[in-house]
Amino acid sequence: MQRIFSGMQPSGRFHLGNYMGALDNWIKLQKDYECFFSIVDLHALTSSFEDTSKIQNNVMEMAIDWLSAGLDPEKNVIFVQSHVPEHAELHLLLSMMTPLSWLERVPTYKDKLQQLGEMGKEINTYGFLGYPVLMTADIILYKAQLVPVGEDQAPHLELAREITRRFNNLYAPVFPEAKALLSKAPVLPGIDGRKMSKSYGNEIPFGSSPDELRAKVRQMITDPARIKKTDCGHPDVCVVYKFYDVFSYPDTQTVRNECENACIGCVDCKKRLAEHMVNVLSETHHRRMHFINKQDYIKEVLEHGAKRARVVAQQTMQEVKQAMKMW
Repeated sequence: MQRIFSGMQPSGRFHLGNYMGALDNWIKLQKDYECFFSIVDLHALTSSFEDTSKIQNNVMEMAIDWLSAGLDPEKNVIFVQSHVPEHAELHLLLSMMTPLSWLERVPTYKDKLQQLGEMGKEINTYGFLGYPVLMTADIILYKAQLVPVGEDQAPHLELAREITRRFNNLYAPVFPEAKALLSKAPVLPGIDGRKMSKSYGNEIPFGSSPDELRAKVRQMITDPARIKKTDCGHPDVCVVYKFYDVFSYPDTQTVRNECENACIGCVDCKKRLAEHMVNVLSETHHRRMHFINKQDYIKEVLEHGAKRARVVAQQTMQEVKQAMKMW
């Protein structure tokens, strides 16, 4: 089986955008690939180094969310990044040979620097600049052949391939150049219409209770041109309709027709959507309630995953040091 590596930052509550954009795809991939999935807490430090008090709780919450969604700890290696110290070790070695100019040209570097800077976060640090080097170490430490990414993330993986190629050319061909396993996951907007993001405060937490989910749906922005119930709506500019589409409502065409012909008001339309989402996510919610009361089990899953990951990571580091004539 081909090997996959992917990870997520525990920088806050896991939300439905994360689920639809990545986790739902992971659950499908676990059937056909050998998967290493990591909660990348070291990456979270790039924007949260000033206050680390919530990281451990976020790690546990993310593990609960992953298992609740259907990731199988028997089929996959599920672990916390910092529990495998070889990630930091390989990152350090790669940082010695990665040109500064390669990091400065990363498409999102300056954009994120400005965006988070406007939010009052000081992220003009080596760690933030070197984020792609750590990401490369994460991938090649397990000699992953594939990395599931969206099309917008492909440039980041290409840099990882460049760093890998440079190492192989300088020392020895230790690592495969991981390829992108492109996924066409639906982009789920936040309740205000912008990209769903914890930074914007417009997210719907994946672990929302049915009542919390209903409350979030009530806050969704609808067609701004539709003032009264008797006004004809425009579903294509409505956040609510986008959720109908993404969550596979059985008859989205009926919803469209009712909106365009003013046969249903926005309040009733939201109520219908909320009940559909509660139904779709009910099994996941029940599993989550079960895992919340199984904290010791969650820790065992992560500890077992770290042990399995370290077996591979330690073997890789032996090869790295031999190639660099440091062993």
